[in-house]
Amino acid sequence: MKCSPVTNKPYLNDAIIGNSSMLAALGTSGEIHRLWWPHVDTPQHIEKIRAGILLHDAHQTVWLDEASEWTHEQSYLPKTNVLVSKATGTKLPLTVQSTDFAVPDKDLLVRHYELTNTSDAPVSLQFIYYANLTICENRLYNTVTFEPKIDGLLFFRHQYAFALSGANVCAGYTAKNALEEAEKGALSGVVIDMGTDGALSYQVEIEPGATVSLPIYLACGTTLAEATAAMEEAKSESVGHWLTQTSQYWTNYVNELTGKKPVTTDDTRITEIYERSLLVFKLMSDSQTGSVIAAPEFDEAFTRCGGYAFCWGRDAAYITTAFDRAGLSDLTRDFYRWALIAQDADGSWQQRHYHDGRLAPSWGLQIDEGASILWGMYQHYLATGDRSFLEEVWTAVEKGTTFLLNFLDAETGLPLPSMDLWEERAAEHTYSSAAVFGGITGAASIAQELGKTELADAWNQAAANLKDSILTHTVREDNTFYRGVKLAVNEETYNRAEAAGKKVYKVTDEKGYVRHNQYFDEIYDISLIGVTVPFNLIDANDPRAAATADAIERTCTSPKVGGIRRYEDDPYIGGNPWILTTLWLAQFRILQGQYDEAKKHLEWAVTHATSLSLLPEQIDKETGETAWVVPLTWSHAMFVLTVHMLQDAGQL
Repeated sequence: MKCSPVTNKPYLNDAIIGNSSMLAALGTSGEIHRLWWPHVDTPQHIEKIRAGILLHDAHQTVWLDEASEWTHEQSYLPKTNVLVSKATGTKLPLTVQSTDFAVPDKDLLVRHYELTNTSDAPVSLQFIYYANLTICENRLYNTVTFEPKIDGLLFFRHQYAFALSGANVCAGYTAKNALEEAEKGALSGVVIDMGTDGALSYQVEIEPGATVSLPIYLACGTTLAEATAAMEEAKSESVGHWLTQTSQYWTNYVNELTGKKPVTTDDTRITEIYERSLLVFKLMSDSQTGSVIAAPEFDEAFTRCGGYAFCWGRDAAYITTAFDRAGLSDLTRDFYRWALIAQDADGSWQQRHYHDGRLAPSWGLQIDEGASILWGMYQHYLATGDRSFLEEVWTAVEKGTTFLLNFLDAETGLPLPSMDLWEERAAEHTYSSAAVFGGITGAASIAQELGKTELADAWNQAAANLKDSILTHTVREDNTFYRGVKLAVNEETYNRAEAAGKKVYKVTDEKGYVRHNQYFDEIYDISLIGVTVPFNLIDANDPRAAATADAIERTCTSPKVGGIRRYEDDPYIGGNPWILTTLWLAQFRILQGQYDEAKKHLEWAVTHATSLSLLPEQIDKETGETAWVVPLTWSHAMFVLTVHMLQDAGQL
């Protein structure tokens, strides 16, 4: 598995656990790579956590994440966010099972290790637990200390503190030189150090065929007193109590949703991925603020991308529409309440945000972000009929729509150049224009519902004018859509286009910089079907939409493993097919009544889910294996929407 050269952490998070304020990402061995708290996007606190075994006559700890020493299996308990990782020794006569979960409504992570002796002789060993907590991803100003009151370690830095201890009595500890000492199993008992790591050891005797229980707890607080109190509460109950409480919480959650919004299919794999999607949705939604992240972070150093643990209004509009279809309307309303604090004073919504609504690292305005939020607000109303929601968001709707109407090019009638939905190029994009159409029509419908008829009429007329502009300026002679117009390009691309006889032009800005532009963006892109699904600019059987979808399938299908790439010359992470793009085309085919085609695309997505039923962003174009981002919330949203569309059509 490829790791970041900066963090030495894997790019792929294989599994996740959490409780909507705590989120942890794990590898296939059960090793925790990342832990976010008290929000699901930031801050992140783990540099490294390892568990290991040191037999009484050995001189080196065998870590549970060492592939040469163990074979690993992993699964979730059905209908829960409880992860079970099993390591079977290839040389040691042991199996070690770790059951990992975050307790709902508690600042508590539980790791229940169960060690089984598979030999016919007693086994004596030390269980070593090493933890390096770079709190807030900062290696400076940390402290680790042993606290007898909890028989464990306290880690603290500024406003965050963590308590680490086990249900069993520890045999040794250190707050200094922890990794070196843990490797040898000789913890020196250093009580306190201004560092980031520490270790605990437990003496274990296991009879042949017997199993020994070793629960480990990580409790969080904003002060040492809070973390200590949380640990004392954790140790006041049995690990079985916490497991039962957590398992029951998630089982009730899934059963309640599937009872309200049942999905009926004989395909057990579809059911598994659907239920896992419901569980992912909850973990990606911040319980305190309502923001929804695109994915748990995996490239925090931005070595191959710009990061994913942020809230995009565009992603969220699709995701919250899926929330509503799945019966999670409370999460949808929480998100749009969050959107009110994220909106800029001028009525716009920027590219992406942190959980507190502050602007995240960005490439510039994407006009589809705010437009999607306005569209999504009306979709939520259609799903719930809750007029009080419209009243709650009205001020933001009016400001947001005014911004969109003022962001139109007087020459083309399209939204002015901004970054596209993939955040790669500036132009007057067809998809972005369709999103603005969807946002304005949604806002007009909200105005109509609230009795603001004059405003609704004006906005509907503006939307009609925009539709005319889109169909005038972005349709090719062959009746398919251009990806956009007024595309910003570099000088080399400009020269090639000019030599090929294509329409190009230059603009000199107020500082004298010359900007090069190619008038038509000719690339086929899956986002072009946004004119139909979801923004309903034209019908799926309109010849222009149908021809475009056919051209996309012809040019964007990945030749070796199938699936749909974002666009025909996509270079990102090697140009792989994506889950969400393939399901996007499936939704278009459903609207066309081409159900067999839609099911083919759905089956491709099902086949390429991970073994834990998580949906990635991308599938490797050569191997068909997971390539990038696990899980991607938008992928799960598109899966849920596709399943419901098929069911509504009687075709699931």
